[in-house]
Amino acid sequence: MQTIILTGLIGSGKSAVSALLAARGIPVYDSDARTKALYDKKPALVESMEKALGVPLRTPEGKLDRKALASLIFSNPRAREQVEALVYPAVRADFIRWRSRKKAPFVVLESAVILSKPIFNGLADRVVLVTASRLIRERRVMARDGLSLEEVRRRMEAQRLPEEGIDAVIHNDGTPEQLREAVEQVFFSKK
Repeated sequence: MQTIILTGLIGSGKSAVSALLAARGIPVYDSDARTKALYDKKPALVESMEKALGVPLRTPEGKLDRKALASLIFSNPRAREQVEALVYPAVRADFIRWRSRKKAPFVVLESAVILSKPIFNGLADRVVLVTASRLIRERRVMARDGLSLEEVRRRMEAQRLPEEGIDAVIHNDGTPEQLREAVEQVFFSKK
């Protein structure tokens, strides 16, 4: 079974593309959602992050304080690297287990950062990049996450577009219908 990586910067529209694919019956691994689930399912993962960073990261209920973690990793590149070194191996293993249970012509692994992380090398048969202008991405993220422009820009600065290895590009500056047509062309047209 083929694995297609769906990537793009924050606010580019990866989730919109994923929703269109899921509506067509294609299994989509949402790496952000699955990572959040791993934090809840694997308390030892949160404990190891606290130990590595030397700060508490849990709410009074014992769950990961996601806002505290985001604030830390988006303002401290070293802390981000430490967290990634702990989290990405768990995400990779989770994806491989998830993929092994799917029956489809292909599966999609959706992630903004996957191509810049060597631990994920070798997973993809194809890579599709979703793009949109910076202004549109800023507006989308502010509306979606309730963040200030400064917070959005800090998160954007932590991401980089891949410079190579892209097999197809979907431009998501237009209408929902234009996006649907692009998804059909990239994922389902016979070439």
